[in-house]
Amino acid sequence: MFIHCLGAAAGGGYPQWNCACEGCRKARAKPELATKHAGIAVSGDGDRWFLLNATPDVHHQIAADPALHPGPGVRDTPVAGVLLTDAEFDHTIGLLMLREGSSLTVYGTYPVLEALRGNFPIRELLGDYAELSWSLVGIGEPIALDDRLRATAFVTGSKAPRYVGESPSRGPSDWEVGYRLEDTVTGGTAVYAPTLPRWDESFAEEVESADCVFVDGTFWTDDEMSCRGAGGRTGRSMGHMPVSGDDGSARRLAALSARRKIYTHINNTNPVLDEDSTERRWLTDLGIEVGRAGLEVEV
Repeated sequence: MFIHCLGAAAGGGYPQWNCACEGCRKARAKPELATKHAGIAVSGDGDRWFLLNATPDVHHQIAADPALHPGPGVRDTPVAGVLLTDAEFDHTIGLLMLREGSSLTVYGTYPVLEALRGNFPIRELLGDYAELSWSLVGIGEPIALDDRLRATAFVTGSKAPRYVGESPSRGPSDWEVGYRLEDTVTGGTAVYAPTLPRWDESFAEEVESADCVFVDGTFWTDDEMSCRGAGGRTGRSMGHMPVSGDDGSARRLAALSARRKIYTHINNTNPVLDEDSTERRWLTDLGIEVGRAGLEVEV
Protein backbone atom coordinates (compact mmCIF):
# COMPACT_ATOMS: atom_id res chain seq x y z
CA MET A 1 0.00 0.00 0.00
CA PHE A 2 1.28 3.42 -0.97
CA ILE A 3 0.33 6.55 0.97
CA HIS A 4 1.19 10.07 -0.18
CA CYS A 5 0.66 12.99 2.18
CA LEU A 6 -0.79 15.91 0.19
CA GLY A 7 -0.77 18.48 2.99
CA ALA A 8 -1.21 18.78 6.74
CA ALA A 9 -2.93 22.08 7.55
CA ALA A 10 -6.28 22.44 9.29
CA GLY A 11 -9.06 24.62 7.85
CA GLY A 12 -7.69 27.91 6.57
CA GLY A 13 -4.36 26.45 5.49
CA TYR A 14 -0.92 27.62 6.53
CA PRO A 15 -0.54 30.54 6.38
CA GLN A 16 -4.20 31.42 6.83
CA TRP A 17 -5.24 34.35 4.65
CA ASN A 18 -6.51 36.55 7.51
CA CYS A 19 -4.13 35.52 10.29
CA ALA A 20 -1.06 37.39 11.51
CA CYS A 21 -0.03 34.96 14.24
CA GLU A 22 3.67 34.23 14.60
CA GLY A 23 3.47 31.05 12.56
CA CYS A 24 1.60 32.62 9.66
CA ARG A 25 4.03 35.54 9.54
CA LYS A 26 6.92 33.09 9.31
CA ALA A 27 5.20 31.11 6.55
CA ARG A 28 4.68 34.29 4.51
CA ALA A 29 8.30 35.31 4.96
CA LYS A 30 9.48 31.81 4.00
CA PRO A 31 6.94 30.25 1.59
CA GLU A 32 8.73 26.90 1.84
CA LEU A 33 7.25 26.61 5.35
CA ALA A 34 3.67 26.80 4.04
CA THR A 35 1.56 23.67 3.80
CA LYS A 36 -1.66 22.83 2.00
CA HIS A 37 -4.79 21.50 3.66
CA ALA A 38 -4.63 18.07 5.27
CA GLY A 39 -5.22 15.09 3.01
CA ILE A 40 -3.62 11.91 1.75
CA ALA A 41 -3.80 9.77 -1.38
CA VAL A 42 -3.69 5.99 -1.02
CA SER A 43 -3.25 3.17 -3.52
CA GLY A 44 -2.90 -0.57 -3.33
CA ASP A 45 -1.21 -1.02 -6.70
CA GLY A 46 0.28 2.40 -7.46
CA ASP A 47 -2.07 2.84 -10.43
CA ARG A 48 -5.50 3.70 -9.00
CA TRP A 49 -5.50 6.29 -6.23
CA PHE A 50 -8.08 7.36 -3.68
CA LEU A 51 -8.07 10.73 -1.93
CA LEU A 52 -8.98 10.94 1.72
CA ASN A 53 -10.96 14.18 1.64
CA ALA A 54 -11.12 16.72 -1.18
CA THR A 55 -9.60 19.95 0.11
CA PRO A 56 -9.77 23.48 -1.31
CA ASP A 57 -6.19 22.83 -2.52
CA VAL A 58 -6.98 19.58 -4.32
CA HIS A 59 -6.04 20.73 -7.83
CA HIS A 60 -2.68 22.03 -6.56
CA GLN A 61 -2.16 18.82 -4.56
CA ILE A 62 -2.76 16.67 -7.64
CA ALA A 63 -0.45 18.85 -9.72
CA ALA A 64 2.32 18.52 -7.12
CA ASP A 65 2.23 14.69 -7.00
CA PRO A 66 3.39 12.91 -10.20
CA ALA A 67 1.56 9.73 -9.15
CA LEU A 68 -1.73 11.62 -9.50
CA HIS A 69 -1.02 13.22 -12.87
CA PRO A 70 -3.45 12.41 -15.72
CA GLY A 71 -2.58 10.12 -18.64
CA PRO A 72 -1.86 8.27 -20.81
CA GLY A 73 -5.08 9.40 -22.49
CA VAL A 74 -5.90 13.10 -22.61
CA ARG A 75 -8.59 12.76 -19.94
CA ASP A 76 -7.43 9.61 -18.16
CA THR A 77 -6.80 10.08 -14.44
CA PRO A 78 -5.43 7.70 -11.80
CA VAL A 79 -7.70 9.35 -9.21
CA ALA A 80 -10.57 6.90 -8.80
CA GLY A 81 -12.41 8.21 -5.78
CA VAL A 82 -12.65 10.26 -2.60
CA LEU A 83 -13.25 8.97 0.94
CA LEU A 84 -14.77 11.67 3.15
CA THR A 85 -14.07 11.71 6.86
CA ASP A 86 -16.77 14.34 7.50
CA ALA A 87 -18.77 17.07 5.76
CA GLU A 88 -16.67 20.08 6.80
CA PHE A 89 -15.90 22.69 4.15
CA ASP A 90 -12.14 22.06 4.24
CA HIS A 91 -12.73 18.39 3.41
CA THR A 92 -15.47 18.73 0.78
CA ILE A 93 -15.02 22.00 -1.14
CA GLY A 94 -12.47 20.27 -3.35
CA LEU A 95 -15.26 18.17 -4.85
CA LEU A 96 -16.27 21.32 -6.72
CA MET A 97 -12.79 21.40 -8.26
CA LEU A 98 -13.13 17.79 -9.46
CA ARG A 99 -16.00 18.64 -11.79
CA GLU A 100 -14.52 18.27 -15.26
CA GLY A 101 -16.36 15.11 -16.21
CA SER A 102 -14.12 12.33 -14.92
CA SER A 103 -15.82 9.34 -13.32
CA LEU A 104 -15.20 9.30 -9.56
CA THR A 105 -16.77 7.55 -6.58
CA VAL A 106 -17.31 9.60 -3.43
CA TYR A 107 -17.64 7.62 -0.19
CA GLY A 108 -19.26 8.97 2.96
CA THR A 109 -21.49 8.10 5.89
CA TYR A 110 -25.23 8.73 5.74
CA PRO A 111 -25.27 12.13 7.53
CA VAL A 112 -22.30 13.33 5.47
CA LEU A 113 -23.88 12.41 2.14
CA GLU A 114 -27.20 13.90 3.25
CA ALA A 115 -25.52 17.18 4.25
CA LEU A 116 -24.01 17.33 0.77
CA ARG A 117 -27.47 16.78 -0.68
CA GLY A 118 -29.31 19.39 1.39
CA ASN A 119 -27.45 21.84 3.61
CA PHE A 120 -24.43 22.14 1.30
CA PRO A 121 -25.92 20.83 -1.97
CA ILE A 122 -22.75 19.84 -3.79
CA ARG A 123 -24.41 16.71 -5.15
CA GLU A 124 -27.03 18.70 -7.01
CA LEU A 125 -24.58 21.39 -8.09
CA LEU A 126 -22.22 18.83 -9.62
CA GLY A 127 -24.92 16.80 -11.34
CA ASP A 128 -24.41 18.46 -14.73
CA TYR A 129 -20.64 18.79 -14.45
CA ALA A 130 -19.15 15.48 -13.32
CA GLU A 131 -19.80 11.74 -13.37
CA LEU A 132 -19.76 11.26 -9.62
CA SER A 133 -21.14 8.20 -7.87
CA TRP A 134 -22.10 8.62 -4.23
CA SER A 135 -21.42 5.50 -2.16
CA LEU A 136 -22.77 5.03 1.35
CA VAL A 137 -20.20 3.97 3.96
CA GLY A 138 -21.27 1.72 6.80
CA ILE A 139 -19.38 1.84 10.08
CA GLY A 140 -17.26 -1.29 10.44
CA GLU A 141 -18.10 -2.49 6.94
CA PRO A 142 -14.98 -2.97 4.73
CA ILE A 143 -14.94 -1.36 1.29
CA ALA A 144 -12.87 -2.99 -1.46
CA LEU A 145 -11.23 -0.08 -3.26
CA ASP A 146 -9.15 -2.22 -5.61
CA ASP A 147 -7.88 -5.80 -5.82
CA ARG A 148 -5.79 -5.43 -2.67
CA LEU A 149 -6.79 -2.23 -0.87
CA ARG A 150 -9.59 -2.24 1.69
CA ALA A 151 -10.96 0.65 3.79
CA THR A 152 -13.10 0.40 6.91
CA ALA A 153 -14.69 3.43 8.56
CA PHE A 154 -14.92 3.86 12.32
CA VAL A 155 -16.51 6.68 14.31
CA THR A 156 -14.20 9.30 15.81
CA GLY A 157 -16.74 11.99 16.73
CA SER A 158 -20.33 13.16 16.37
CA LYS A 159 -19.82 16.88 15.69
CA ALA A 160 -21.82 18.11 12.70
CA PRO A 161 -20.60 21.08 10.63
CA ARG A 162 -21.87 24.45 11.84
CA TYR A 163 -23.70 25.03 8.54
CA VAL A 164 -26.02 22.11 9.36
CA GLY A 165 -27.50 24.09 12.26
CA GLU A 166 -30.18 22.31 14.22
CA SER A 167 -31.38 20.25 11.28
CA PRO A 168 -33.19 16.98 12.15
CA SER A 169 -30.43 15.18 10.24
CA ARG A 170 -27.98 16.24 12.94
CA GLY A 171 -28.94 13.26 15.08
CA PRO A 172 -26.68 10.45 13.79
CA SER A 173 -23.41 9.84 15.59
CA ASP A 174 -21.28 9.06 12.53
CA TRP A 175 -20.65 12.64 11.39
CA GLU A 176 -16.89 12.17 11.85
CA VAL A 177 -14.99 9.03 10.95
CA GLY A 178 -11.51 7.73 10.50
CA TYR A 179 -10.48 4.99 8.07
CA ARG A 180 -8.49 1.85 8.68
CA LEU A 181 -6.69 1.05 5.42
CA GLU A 182 -5.50 -2.51 4.77
CA ASP A 183 -3.35 -4.06 2.08
CA THR A 184 -4.68 -7.60 1.80
CA VAL A 185 -1.47 -8.78 0.07
CA THR A 186 1.19 -7.40 2.40
CA GLY A 187 -0.99 -7.30 5.49
CA GLY A 188 0.06 -3.69 6.07
CA THR A 189 -2.38 -1.38 7.85
CA ALA A 190 -2.70 2.38 8.24
CA VAL A 191 -5.15 4.60 10.08
CA TYR A 192 -6.19 8.09 9.01
CA ALA A 193 -8.09 10.14 11.62
CA PRO A 194 -7.83 13.92 11.07
CA THR A 195 -10.50 14.76 13.67
CA LEU A 196 -10.30 13.19 17.12
CA PRO A 197 -12.15 14.65 20.11
CA ARG A 198 -11.01 11.90 22.48
CA TRP A 199 -8.63 8.93 22.58
CA ASP A 200 -11.05 6.38 23.96
CA GLU A 201 -10.90 2.58 24.09
CA SER A 202 -12.58 2.28 20.71
CA PHE A 203 -9.96 4.43 19.00
CA ALA A 204 -7.16 2.68 20.88
CA GLU A 205 -8.31 -0.62 19.37
CA GLU A 206 -8.18 0.83 15.85
CA VAL A 207 -4.59 2.04 16.13
CA GLU A 208 -3.13 -0.62 18.41
CA SER A 209 -1.88 -2.87 15.60
CA ALA A 210 -1.54 -0.34 12.78
CA ASP A 211 1.78 0.05 10.95
CA CYS A 212 1.20 3.74 10.25
CA VAL A 213 -1.05 6.25 12.03
CA PHE A 214 -2.08 9.71 10.82
CA VAL A 215 -3.88 11.45 13.67
CA ASP A 216 -5.44 14.80 14.54
CA GLY A 217 -2.79 17.33 15.60
CA THR A 218 -4.92 20.47 15.32
CA PHE A 219 -3.98 22.20 18.58
CA TRP A 220 -0.99 21.98 20.90
CA THR A 221 -3.10 23.02 23.91
CA ASP A 222 -6.83 23.20 24.46
CA ASP A 223 -6.72 26.98 25.03
CA GLU A 224 -4.37 27.67 22.11
CA MET A 225 -6.74 29.94 20.18
CA SER A 226 -7.28 32.34 23.07
CA CYS A 227 -3.61 32.28 24.09
CA ARG A 228 -2.63 33.26 20.53
CA GLY A 229 -5.29 35.93 20.27
CA ALA A 230 -6.99 34.04 17.45
CA GLY A 231 -10.39 33.38 19.05
CA GLY A 232 -12.07 32.24 22.22
CA ARG A 233 -13.16 28.69 21.42
CA THR A 234 -11.33 25.75 22.96
CA GLY A 235 -9.94 22.92 20.91
CA ARG A 236 -12.21 20.35 22.52
CA SER A 237 -15.30 22.46 21.80
CA MET A 238 -14.30 22.25 18.13
CA GLY A 239 -13.85 18.48 18.31
CA HIS A 240 -10.07 18.27 18.65
CA MET A 241 -8.17 16.92 21.66
CA PRO A 242 -4.85 18.68 22.34
CA VAL A 243 -1.48 17.24 21.42
CA SER A 244 0.29 18.10 24.69
CA GLY A 245 -0.41 17.47 28.34
CA ASP A 246 -1.19 14.41 30.42
CA ASP A 247 -4.56 14.11 28.67
CA GLY A 248 -3.17 14.92 25.21
CA SER A 249 -2.61 12.63 22.26
CA ALA A 250 1.19 12.77 21.96
CA ARG A 251 2.07 10.39 24.79
CA ARG A 252 -0.56 7.90 23.63
CA LEU A 253 0.68 8.15 20.07
CA ALA A 254 4.29 7.68 21.13
CA ALA A 255 3.39 4.50 23.00
CA LEU A 256 2.05 2.79 19.88
CA SER A 257 4.08 0.12 18.10
CA ALA A 258 3.41 1.70 14.68
CA ARG A 259 6.50 2.28 12.53
CA ARG A 260 5.26 5.71 11.44
CA LYS A 261 3.32 8.09 13.69
CA ILE A 262 2.31 11.29 11.95
CA TYR A 263 0.31 14.35 12.98
CA THR A 264 -2.01 15.89 10.42
CA HIS A 265 -4.74 18.58 10.33
CA ILE A 266 -2.54 21.09 12.18
CA ASN A 267 -3.86 24.57 12.89
CA ASN A 268 -1.85 27.61 11.84
CA THR A 269 -1.48 28.60 15.52
CA ASN A 270 0.15 25.28 16.49
CA PRO A 271 3.89 25.75 17.17
CA VAL A 272 4.76 22.26 15.87
CA LEU A 273 4.59 23.67 12.34
CA ASP A 274 7.85 25.48 13.18
CA GLU A 275 10.68 22.98 12.70
CA ASP A 276 12.86 24.91 15.16
CA SER A 277 10.32 25.06 17.98
CA THR A 278 10.82 23.25 21.27
CA GLU A 279 7.42 21.61 20.73
CA ARG A 280 8.55 20.16 17.40
CA ARG A 281 11.79 18.86 18.91
CA TRP A 282 9.81 17.26 21.74
CA LEU A 283 7.67 15.36 19.21
CA THR A 284 10.74 14.30 17.26
CA ASP A 285 12.29 12.91 20.45
CA LEU A 286 9.11 10.89 20.96
CA GLY A 287 9.41 9.43 17.46
CA ILE A 288 6.46 11.40 16.10
CA GLU A 289 6.47 13.16 12.72
CA VAL A 290 4.59 16.23 11.53
CA GLY A 291 2.88 15.72 8.19
CA ARG A 292 3.94 17.62 5.08
CA ALA A 293 3.20 17.52 1.38
CA GLY A 294 5.52 15.08 -0.34
CA LEU A 295 5.86 12.69 2.59
CA GLU A 296 5.43 9.11 1.37
CA VAL A 297 4.77 5.92 3.30
CA GLU A 298 4.72 2.31 2.08
CA VAL A 299 3.21 -0.44 4.23
